Amino acid sequence: MLGMMGLVCQRATLHKAFFLNPSSALSCVSVQGPVISPHCAEETCGTELSPSIQLGFFTCVGPQSGPARGEDGGRAAGSGPAAVATFAAVVTSLLDRLQGVEDGRAEIYRELESVLWHDESHLQNSVVDRVIAVAFEDLQAAQGVTAAVRTDASGVLVALARSHLHDVMSVLQGHLKALEGMSEEFVLITLRNLAARYALQCVPFVETTLSALHGVLSEVGSSRLLRTVCGVVEQWCRGINTYFREWEKCAFPRLGAAQLCAPVYPLFRYVGRNWRRCEEEEVKQAVLRAMGAMMGVLLHAEQHRERAWEQLLWLLHQYREVREPFGVTTSLSYFLGAVADVQTLVPRAKLLAINAAVHQQLCDEIEPPSPEHRAELCRCAVLQAQICPAETIVFLYCKLRSGSKADRVAAVEVLQALVRSDAAEMREKLPLFVKLVQSVRGDPAAQVRKAVLHFIGELLRSSAPGCSAWDVVGHIFSEFSRASGRLAMGSLCAVEAREERAVQRLCGHVLGTLDVSAGGVAKLLWPRLLRYVVPAQYTGMLVPLCRCLRALAERQESAGREEEEAAPEALESEELAPLPAPQALLARLLVVAAVSPHAGGGRGAAALQLLQALPSTIHGAVGAKWAAEIPLLFLRTSLEVVGSEAWTVGLSRELSQQLGSSPRLSWEKRFLYKALGTALAACGCLRHVQEQTLRYLQEANYPELWQAQGMISVVSRCAESHFQLALSSVKAFMGTLKHQKQSNTVRTRATRAALMVVYGRMALRAPREQLLAHIERDIVGNVLQLYREGRQDAQLRLSLVQSVTEISLAIGAVGACPRFELCRKRELLQTLLEVIQEEPQESPVHPRAIVAIEQLSKLKPHLRREEKHNLLAQCCQGVVRLRRPEQMAKEGETGAAAPHTSGVHALSLRVLGQLVAALLRAEPAPVCFKDLVQVLRRWLTSAHACERERALQVCVQLLGTYEERREHRRGHACEQFGSLAGLLGPLTCDVSAVSRQRAATCLGRLLQIGAKTTDEAAWSNEIRRLCQRLNAVTSESLLTTSTNIAKLVCKSCPAAQATDFTSAIVESLLCARPMGVWAAGRWMLTFLGERGEQIFQEEVPQMVTILSSCLRSTRQSTPRGFALRAMFLLARSHQQPVLDSLLQKRLPMDSDMVELWRSLGRSTLGCHILVCLTKKLRAAGKSSHQRDCCTQELGSSQAALEPRTITRALSEVLVVLRSKTLVQHLLPSLLPSLLGQVSETLGEEMALSLGELGSNDTPGSLFVEALELVLARCLEERWLRLLREQGVWASLADPQAHTAGVCLLASVLIRAELVPQRLVQSLFPWLGSPSANLRLTATAFFAELVKDHLVEKTKLLKPLLKALLERSRDPINTVRQMAMRGVGNVASGAPTKLRGHRAAVVEVLCRGLEDVAGAEVAAESLLALVKVLGQLKASAVGSALADIARSTRAFLGAEEEVLRRLAFTLYGTLASSASGRRSSFSREVEEVFPSLVLHLRDPAPAVSDACKGALHLCAPFLGSKRVRRRIATSAGLSAAELQDEICSHLAQDCPALLERLFSTARSCCMGSCQASQVTAVTVLATTGASVCVRGTKNEKPRDTTTEEDVFLGHNAAKSNPAQRGGAG
Repeated sequence: MLGMMGLVCQRATLHKAFFLNPSSALSCVSVQGPVISPHCAEETCGTELSPSIQLGFFTCVGPQSGPARGEDGGRAAGSGPAAVATFAAVVTSLLDRLQGVEDGRAEIYRELESVLWHDESHLQNSVVDRVIAVAFEDLQAAQGVTAAVRTDASGVLVALARSHLHDVMSVLQGHLKALEGMSEEFVLITLRNLAARYALQCVPFVETTLSALHGVLSEVGSSRLLRTVCGVVEQWCRGINTYFREWEKCAFPRLGAAQLCAPVYPLFRYVGRNWRRCEEEEVKQAVLRAMGAMMGVLLHAEQHRERAWEQLLWLLHQYREVREPFGVTTSLSYFLGAVADVQTLVPRAKLLAINAAVHQQLCDEIEPPSPEHRAELCRCAVLQAQICPAETIVFLYCKLRSGSKADRVAAVEVLQALVRSDAAEMREKLPLFVKLVQSVRGDPAAQVRKAVLHFIGELLRSSAPGCSAWDVVGHIFSEFSRASGRLAMGSLCAVEAREERAVQRLCGHVLGTLDVSAGGVAKLLWPRLLRYVVPAQYTGMLVPLCRCLRALAERQESAGREEEEAAPEALESEELAPLPAPQALLARLLVVAAVSPHAGGGRGAAALQLLQALPSTIHGAVGAKWAAEIPLLFLRTSLEVVGSEAWTVGLSRELSQQLGSSPRLSWEKRFLYKALGTALAACGCLRHVQEQTLRYLQEANYPELWQAQGMISVVSRCAESHFQLALSSVKAFMGTLKHQKQSNTVRTRATRAALMVVYGRMALRAPREQLLAHIERDIVGNVLQLYREGRQDAQLRLSLVQSVTEISLAIGAVGACPRFELCRKRELLQTLLEVIQEEPQESPVHPRAIVAIEQLSKLKPHLRREEKHNLLAQCCQGVVRLRRPEQMAKEGETGAAAPHTSGVHALSLRVLGQLVAALLRAEPAPVCFKDLVQVLRRWLTSAHACERERALQVCVQLLGTYEERREHRRGHACEQFGSLAGLLGPLTCDVSAVSRQRAATCLGRLLQIGAKTTDEAAWSNEIRRLCQRLNAVTSESLLTTSTNIAKLVCKSCPAAQATDFTSAIVESLLCARPMGVWAAGRWMLTFLGERGEQIFQEEVPQMVTILSSCLRSTRQSTPRGFALRAMFLLARSHQQPVLDSLLQKRLPMDSDMVELWRSLGRSTLGCHILVCLTKKLRAAGKSSHQRDCCTQELGSSQAALEPRTITRALSEVLVVLRSKTLVQHLLPSLLPSLLGQVSETLGEEMALSLGELGSNDTPGSLFVEALELVLARCLEERWLRLLREQGVWASLADPQAHTAGVCLLASVLIRAELVPQRLVQSLFPWLGSPSANLRLTATAFFAELVKDHLVEKTKLLKPLLKALLERSRDPINTVRQMAMRGVGNVASGAPTKLRGHRAAVVEVLCRGLEDVAGAEVAAESLLALVKVLGQLKASAVGSALADIARSTRAFLGAEEEVLRRLAFTLYGTLASSASGRRSSFSREVEEVFPSLVLHLRDPAPAVSDACKGALHLCAPFLGSKRVRRRIATSAGLSAAELQDEICSHLAQDCPALLERLFSTARSCCMGSCQASQVTAVTVLATTGASVCVRGTKNEKPRDTTTEEDVFLGHNAAKSNPAQRGGAG
């Protein structure tokens, strides 16, 4: 297929001519049509355009795109035909110049190549063919063509292939068939360059090209051609590997690895077999590169992979064979890259060989590798680490531990390369790399020390988290101090001294080249670098140290607090690196700065610059006022020294004059306002002071912000010494505002705002002893009045906030004053909360208002608990819900406010944290802490990432403050530990990296708090280490790290707070965030797995309720799966409480509870749960059996819930339980329990609204279904099918068919051999139960059981028979019926034992025949007598035989069919058994004979058949031999025919007997039995008529006849066949 794709555009005619004679082929090529416009024809005929002019013209016109080819196969014109024509003209012109020129052909070729590279369209076929022909003529010229010309001709073909690859490739493939030395070398070079330039486009030509190349390999003779062939193979194989990586970019269908490797493998075998042993160095290098490329390709095919690995050792062996090993490393690197792409398993022996070879090259001190070679070796090591990280790290560890100095240097260099790698798997192992390098940090060798320093420099440039695992900054200064100490000793030789100075310079270089632009690195370095400013031994490092610190300080000043959000992993860095005392820092810098600025390499200047950048670090009060306040301090000191009132007045006037002439909005004007206020404060002339203050109050243009600020500065500074005068001046000016006609103008609003700020600023600067007396009425009252007059103004709100903040600070600065309380505190707080609600979310008023609330909350009177809760809730809502800049842009707002919005966000979060800390300090920590956690709970589980992120920042500050304030007493755990752990844990997998780090920081602080109350060590350091892994990219890595953190936190979580933890974690589990759900689920499972056994029993029911509510609250599979798994773990540790809690759930059982029970049944606890439920059901059954029958209806309904709930749960467990053996083992307990519940519900109405019973269900259906599930696990399918077909399950729950269902069930269990001794023992007590239903069920079961020989083998007959005999006197008819059936079944189950109990059995059965209360009892007695007499003879029965016969005779005319049938059957049995008592039984037969004959026509066929059978058995006892004989020979007659025959014989032989028959029939007609009536009427109507007819025909001529006459006449008729036939 590849060959066909490569030859699609081949022109067979041109190629044939070209192969035979390239020169003649050129003459056949002509340009189609004119290529220059007609109006330029005259100029072009006389003058030829130069190629450069033509190219320029073409470039100006511009390339025009068009279709590659038209429908006719040629190239169609593009959208700009002029451009195509011009381009063709340029190419044609250059080709014409090549025809007749020998010198300068290389230059023309280069011009043509340049033109072709600018081609964006397609040339005409003729032009393309001509270019190919011309170029190939020079490529194949035997002589006269220089190598430069051939090279340029090859370049033209490569450039042409940019748009006409198929054409060029088709010709090149044809020339591969015959290589003729140097003339064909450039064909190969062209092929190589095409593969290098168009790797992906050449893939379709791989098969044809490489196959053709393999066919001519044997003809390669010269080493030069061999190298060229190897180059072709290398580039084409590299192109194949490129395709494997980037096949998505190709338009053609994807090609398989086996398909592309097939043409490579023959080349691989040939080169490996014939060219590997070449001696020339250049040939060796070419073969190496080709083999490496082919090995990389063959790795992708499973069938060739082993061959590729076999050549690896040869490749490594070449390090010893070649003079320049760089080529070997290049091939090895390429091969390892292919291994990494394929991700195949590396043989261990091969891996060790690669490690050893690469490391040996790095350690070569005799011929050290070049920088390029060293870099390639390091790349090999990085690839090895990516392929087999564990083995590579072990190898490096061994070299660092026990290797030589060169080994250690090389190992550290490899680790440096690994740190430099951008691979995600390498970033995750940074802490391990750091740990490895730490093992050699004390190495005495200077080379190793320098390698470690280089590693640190790379680490600082690439990873802040990696730096936090090791104090790398400390190591730099330690090495510097170490080198300085060794140099100071003076005992080193020149070489050693040079090495130590090199170490010193390297320390300075590493520190001086640090990049502090990364936020994480900056936050990490700041505290650690500050430590080394003060010690004198680091003086030599001060210049780079000061420069770094100054850059960090400037960065922090410009970025503000944003770095905290950008680098949360470094929040705890100050704990790792304590800062030096500010006093020591100031003293050291002053000492260094006192020296000449340029001395010591510029240390003095660096110290001064650092001192200027660190004012806030030296002291917080200095801060931003450093530059502004020092001149004012000089002014104030000067005025105090001068002490002249006139001089001060003059100074103030001079300052006022300069104010008027200074530029507006300049720093000079701002300073002059401050200086004027300072001068007025020092002035003793009160009149002058008042005039000046009133002047600035009245003349200020308040809408101009700079003038308002100037006025504020003047008045407030004046109040330092003239407080009351300033107050009176401002109040007087306020009075003038009331008389203004327009009170809502811009000027008026600005004036009010400025005055509010003035009051706050005056309070700050007022003398403390005077402030409290005026604060309530003169300051707070006036501020509120000004605000109420214009509260709709945003500027006024901002001024109010600022004023309240400064007033609160001023009051707080007065100090302890027990009697003072700010009466208007609550009014101010309410006003501030209204400001927060009224202002937009992104308003800068928000953070300032929170600051004001914070300062105000510290003042007396103290707020109540609910007030604080409400205060914090409103502040949190205002801050946490701030919109991000990107959200504002999405909503259509301008992006210009983004920096401002970010600043507002950061400031709001910081001040909210301060408010939380202030509230926590204001009252006992545990109480307030609980309220604060409840407020934050809503935002920690928010669906918006930005809200969670901000809430976490507040939580960080809250926990830090709580840790400081809380009184940690041993044994008193943090009350909110469980809730916070449950809320914070899932956030370690938040989508925001900032949130993940903050959550981990909170957990670390929470563990520190918990560790202070126990004897356990804090795990906060371990969590801090795990924080570095929370920056992982993959979700699985994040979840793994989060789970590891969970294990640490759960170890410290108090067991008494399990419910709090579960409640909090379920909130996160129900969120819509996928990662949040997974993290919450893992945290919950980890907690239950780690601490499940320690959870208090009292906590379990609440936890079950929480987990059940979680199931009801979500339909998503993931959270439901976690909730089910959590319930399993809880049940594993506390099975009994969990089951008790679940069984408290009222029916109906919803789908969630069904899923929960099935989940537990499906788990490894399923068997234990089934056992437990079985015990509970059995206990519930016993209690229900003992329940008083007089229980009220509602009470009994509620009591019935427990067995039903247990049974429902049991059913769901059985549905999914896999263990059949266990169910069979529990059958003796399950069957009685369920069968007992079924029995108890017989005849009851469902009083409970359970919702699970259908309209056709019965109260016992639930238990029957459970019983069916139990037996489904115990019985084979054939038995189950039998039970279904017989309708056993419906019968069991039906009161009318219950006994039949029990008997059928018992029968199947007996045949299936599932009636163990324990089952019998469980059911036997029911025979004497007070419950009639239980007695009925048990009697029916044992009535069927005694049929089996099991009772005889297990010695159960005697007690069972005794119990059955007792039940025969039961007041319940059905129980007596089942007892009779059981007594009768004894004949089947224990026939040999029956004789010993015959008297009792026969007595009971006879009594049953006399049972007038129920026909069922009599029927069962008849059937039982049939069975018993079938086993006993008449002699065994004795005199009872006659009694039985007499009793049975009473049922021959019974209304019930079954009684008649069984009575006739019993008579037959009596006749069979009475052979030895013929005389006595003959009388019975004579008595019953009319009934026997009569019921031969019984309407019931079964009765008729039974009657016929009994008649046959009783026939031997008849007196008439003729009748006996006729009955004996009537087997083929029907019952009706037999009756006719008997009546005929009786009419002839026994008229008296016939008369008795008629008499009996007439009696039956008058009786109540409908069946007997029908039978009698039928007999009288048929038999009587027949007899009368026969009598008339045989009548003698006399008036009367006797019975004997009739009998004789009958005989006569019978003896005369003709008469008999006529009678018939």
